Amino acid sequence: MRVLTVNTGRPVAVPYTDSPDGVTGIDKRPADGPVRVTDPGPEGTGGSGLAGDAVCDLRFHGGSDQAVYAFAREELDRWEEALGRPLPNGAFGENLTTDGVDVRGALIGERWRVGPDLLLEITSGRIPCRTFAGHLDERQWVRRYTRAATPGAYLRVLTPGSIRAGDPVEIVHRPDHDVTVELQFRAVTTRRELLPLLLPAAEALHPEPLRQAREYAARQR
Repeated sequence: MRVLTVNTGRPVAVPYTDSPDGVTGIDKRPADGPVRVTDPGPEGTGGSGLAGDAVCDLRFHGGSDQAVYAFAREELDRWEEALGRPLPNGAFGENLTTDGVDVRGALIGERWRVGPDLLLEITSGRIPCRTFAGHLDERQWVRRYTRAATPGAYLRVLTPGSIRAGDPVEIVHRPDHDVTVELQFRAVTTRRELLPLLLPAAEALHPEPLRQAREYAARQR
């Protein structure tokens, strides 16, 4: 298991984003050399955890619980075949393009050691948005991607560190529940009845899906 590339993006003005400033950093490109990764700070104020990476809409992206975004190269390969077009590393806006890592099958609260020092913890799957659809320029992309349920994973930074392409990914902790990134994604998109199943992962789960799960469970009672 390894990181194929570490990807960062610069702010670019585009016509397809809801960002207040009309700019987005979703177009990620592989970085040359090592990249420092730290906790960017609270949601709404902190951006990306990667030095030199732009997160332009702090209402929905960035912050401690969404500091790093990982996506599997294997999933990009499947989408390449489905869409009939090349998808380079970083094409889905991911910071880490991984090889040999079951990202959507990873558990909420699972911890990864990347390189010698960086320690990350999975918090949730990433929900597709209008900016993602505009970036790929595919019709009905949000609906198609959501139905396929092949999300990447957001991670928080527990221990900062510098990483680079080729660094190993080691799973150093797996929590005692079965709440995967894919289950969490389905629960907050197409299968709302699954929301109560997320509660065993409450300790590590991103606050927004945790709120949804608790409210849904309370209504059922």
